[in-house]
Amino acid sequence: MVDITHKTNTLRIATAQAVVVVSRPETIHAIQNKLVPKGDVFEMAKAAGLLAVKKTPDLLPDCHPIPIEYTAVAYRIEDLTIVIELTVKTIYKTGVEVEAMHGASVVALTLYDMLKPIDKGVEIRNIKLLEKRGGKSDKKAIPENLKTAVIVCSDSISKGIGEDKSGKKIIGKFDTLAISVSDYSIIPDSKFIIQEKIRSLCDLDYQLIVITGGTGLSTRDVTPEAVSELIDREIPGISETARQYGQERMPTSMLSRSVSGLIGNTLVLTMPGSTGGVTEYIDALFPHVLHVFSVIEGGKHD
Repeated sequence: MVDITHKTNTLRIATAQAVVVVSRPETIHAIQNKLVPKGDVFEMAKAAGLLAVKKTPDLLPDCHPIPIEYTAVAYRIEDLTIVIELTVKTIYKTGVEVEAMHGASVVALTLYDMLKPIDKGVEIRNIKLLEKRGGKSDKKAIPENLKTAVIVCSDSISKGIGEDKSGKKIIGKFDTLAISVSDYSIIPDSKFIIQEKIRSLCDLDYQLIVITGGTGLSTRDVTPEAVSELIDREIPGISETARQYGQERMPTSMLSRSVSGLIGNTLVLTMPGSTGGVTEYIDALFPHVLHVFSVIEGGKHD
């Protein structure tokens, strides 16, 4: 199965449709008046659909077992046509469109099975996905021309001892998000130098500053202190989200002291100094964190 361990839990919703067409008005009359010999067609088909949604990963090899937290079946009769709409919801890392389509198809098959003794002309048509929300479907658009800087805080790398990997990892991840990095720098773990660099970038109207390194517990890890003294408005939820995401994958993530917030209209994010750490932070935060710029410009909170 596809690896989804890097994804985050979000509300996922999918609605699928199936169409059943009968050949006689008498069939519709029998359904509406519960005269079909095999029983209440709509209720029986609904129960079958609920079971089908839950059993989807048992039948389709690549489907992940997921918690199904809501399923609803709705019917609409249009002349000789029965329109089935089935909606599935979950809060998980992957979507539920296949579950919805599987459920709708089984509802349609159950209708067919129950109606065939009284109508030999029943047909199933047009099983399709109507809507899906959550995950990639809801990703925010990346602001155009987002002026972005990446700062690597490391005494050793700034002295030419060792190679920067975390900063380059950030740039690589940003490239996949169509975020262009205009300023990339490596500086020592010095509060004064960190603050001077941040101030200079703010003066140049940088909108996003990402700092990697210096968020640990050694005596030279001063990035949180340097940034905190400059922040006008802290946004605790950003770092909390990243730490929670990391904690589910690496127990030592609790030790990160990263902080995040606004300096004027510049968003400053601090991240760990490891490639694994920055990968987790970007996977946890982007692109949703960029909604802050829409809010700053007066956009609505979603």
